[in-house]
Amino acid sequence: MIQKLLIRLFVHDHEHTDTPAVRLEYGILSGYTGLAVNVLLAAIKFAVGLISGSVAIAADAVNNLSDAGNSIVTVFGFKLAAKPADREHPFGHGRFEYVAGVVVAVIIVAMGLNFLVESIQRIVTPHKVNMSGVLTAIVAGSLLFKAWLFFFYRKIGGLIKSRTIHAMAFDSLSDMAGTAVVLLAALADRFTAFPVDGCAGVLAALLVIYGGVKILRETINPLLGEPPGPELVEELRSHLLKCRGIRGVHDIIMHNYGPNQYFATAHAEVDLDTDIYAVHDLLEQAEAEIGKHMPVHLLLHCDPCHASGPRTREWQDKVENAAAEINPMFKVYDFRFRREGGTPRLEFELLVPSTCSADTGEIRTQFAAAMKRYPAAPRLDFKIVHSSGSGQQ
Repeated sequence: MIQKLLIRLFVHDHEHTDTPAVRLEYGILSGYTGLAVNVLLAAIKFAVGLISGSVAIAADAVNNLSDAGNSIVTVFGFKLAAKPADREHPFGHGRFEYVAGVVVAVIIVAMGLNFLVESIQRIVTPHKVNMSGVLTAIVAGSLLFKAWLFFFYRKIGGLIKSRTIHAMAFDSLSDMAGTAVVLLAALADRFTAFPVDGCAGVLAALLVIYGGVKILRETINPLLGEPPGPELVEELRSHLLKCRGIRGVHDIIMHNYGPNQYFATAHAEVDLDTDIYAVHDLLEQAEAEIGKHMPVHLLLHCDPCHASGPRTREWQDKVENAAAEINPMFKVYDFRFRREGGTPRLEFELLVPSTCSADTGEIRTQFAAAMKRYPAAPRLDFKIVHSSGSGQQ
């Protein structure tokens, strides 16, 4: 109920989550909400830690304070990511959101390490914790705030498909686990001389560090240049094959420049006999069509191909079957059936994924063996192209 109210109050046109302006408003709302909740929780836990003498609760308060700092970083990250492209950044500033996620993760790990040192010191020199019923109820109540914040982040992260907001949701969940452990340890400290408070602090610190490392790994991958998801590539291919005049698509290369911001190139096969001006127009129309339906800025390269007669289609199917038999990831494109001087010849290019360990000679041998099943097969004349590994399909 409160989530929907906040979204309606502070996010204009909230249903259009793919719009940059709407994503920005969602990100700012998430940051300021997290800032308010975490500052409140940090103040409460600092007071409880000082009154009770619990290092674990005080360290948990520091963790909430770092979360408040993360919220500020998130707000700035979304604002910077929404800046339009300029001369220094021709592809926009969308990756600033990933940078914000990395900063969030580093802060989480740093606070976890500090938390770990303090907890180990408490194990070496234990102190008694004095938790009254009122203080216990206050700390337990903080779990409800964090639970609400988790669901709030998860909802917004899903709506705008933001790794940074999903990271904040995970952090809230780990905070709940840490607070629960700290609270149980503070209660158990009444009944034993064992340094339960310090041990609980160590466990909570390890949870914080684990969460930070996980977030760091997930947010740094798109900065380094991870390949696009196969669903996005197939969606692009499917849209292009529906465009007028495009008979085939290959060599799709996609680069991510922020959430829902992709730049791509692809080779589009068009009939060789089509007028060159008509080819130019239909490729521009296809690029515009993709821009309407997908978050992709597309540039198409023309690959002229012969119109596929029955004989050509028959041998193309056989060549594709042979390629799939060797490796299902092999792709056949630029296929031509030629008959020069009475000798038939199959010309094509074979796209081999970068993960394939076989060398060129081995692939050619395997291909020749696979084609022997077809009697009177034409001579093969093909080029092996290795995928760049940067999203090439």
